[in-house]
Amino acid sequence: MNAPQPQVIKMYAAREEIYPREIDGRYARLRWLFVWLTQLAFYCTPWLQWNGRQALLFDLGARKFYIFGLVLWPQDFIYLALLLIISAYLLFLATAVAGRVWCGFTCPQTVYTEIFLWIERKIEGKRSARIALDRQPASLAKYGKKTAKHLAWGAVALWTGFTFVGYFTPITHLMDEVATLTFGPWEWFWVLFYSFATYGNAGWMREQVCKYMCPYARFQSSMFDRDTLIITYDSKRGEPRGPLSKNSNGSGGSCIDCSMCVQVCPTGIDIRKGLQYECIGCAACVDACNTVMDKTGQARGLIRYSTERAMEDHLTPTEIRLRAFRPRVKIYTAVLGLIVLATCAALYLRTPLKLDVIRDRGSMGREVEDGMIENVYRLQIMNTSEQAHVYKIAVSGIDTLAQVTADRVTVEATETKGYPMRLRAAHGAGKPGSNKIEVTLTAVDDPSLHVKESAVFIVPR
Repeated sequence: MNAPQPQVIKMYAAREEIYPREIDGRYARLRWLFVWLTQLAFYCTPWLQWNGRQALLFDLGARKFYIFGLVLWPQDFIYLALLLIISAYLLFLATAVAGRVWCGFTCPQTVYTEIFLWIERKIEGKRSARIALDRQPASLAKYGKKTAKHLAWGAVALWTGFTFVGYFTPITHLMDEVATLTFGPWEWFWVLFYSFATYGNAGWMREQVCKYMCPYARFQSSMFDRDTLIITYDSKRGEPRGPLSKNSNGSGGSCIDCSMCVQVCPTGIDIRKGLQYECIGCAACVDACNTVMDKTGQARGLIRYSTERAMEDHLTPTEIRLRAFRPRVKIYTAVLGLIVLATCAALYLRTPLKLDVIRDRGSMGREVEDGMIENVYRLQIMNTSEQAHVYKIAVSGIDTLAQVTADRVTVEATETKGYPMRLRAAHGAGKPGSNKIEVTLTAVDDPSLHVKESAVFIVPR
């Protein structure tokens, strides 16, 4: 007997080029609406001004985050953590209700792929023209179109990288540096890095990012259940597939096997094979199928947003909407609401003044003239508001405790200031060793703005 032939298992399959077909429809228009909204917000926000500064700026060098009227410091990291938690719960809630709706309409990868595909279509033509162009032998016309496309991609990517860095370095300052050719090395690095990432992900990798690099595609199924809205193919209505002539005599299903749903898919899958992790929920196949159904005189909805339970139990749209508010969704909504309320309350009650009292460890406590005991401190005052204040310093905790240094200090807007403070108390006013005292800082123009910090006054034994 002949020995069995060895089986070859490929660990990596070469990428097959995908040429998504352009389609018009309700979901395509909705997708482009989100492209416009997200990109207008991204490109325009760094140019907004607030109180004479950039409205949204993450100044890592100064360790200050400016978010319109809010100034966050490293000590306020908890608010950024809460913001990330809110974003995560919003994603969980949206996924539980409508599947990968984030991926299909607002994910940066989807948005920039749409923009780059639009440029590609304008320069190289429609789907059939792009396929024919790639199959043509090398020619001046072919490489002229390819060069124009990549130059346009590069321009969008560079402007995107420049805008991204503008969230961390004032964008007007960046423009001045561009005009004078004085870009710093780190600015060059991040502009080029983000530009290259945009150019590579949206221009070359495209669906590869969604299929192999994005972790969301891998764990999304844990957030799905039988009442989650997903892109579904009605196989009971569509099968058996066949040409229109066969369907017209009643022997076939509604699907005429035109493959339009495959041609428009940005990840190249066939939704008729069921839900696949590559599906990003963009609903391009829904628009394509509805267009075909209109042309063949059949009812829309062969491919549609629906749920597993609705497909099995033939639920009406009203019943689907009612089941959307199931316990899981209510829990997500309740937790999200509580976190949002807690964050808003914390920000509202947040005091825009912070104080650290640091004792001079070089001199524990010393006796000076007239038998007075002196301790030296350094006040670290942080004014997180956007207006300057004069603060009055008051101390308490030991009889006869008084300040030798001035009891008033001016701190500019969003400034951290170190201020030396010397305290003295009469000999015998406190017990030998450490004595607890309190330092109170109060704004002269706004007595409600105050903060109190504990410290220790050392009396020599």
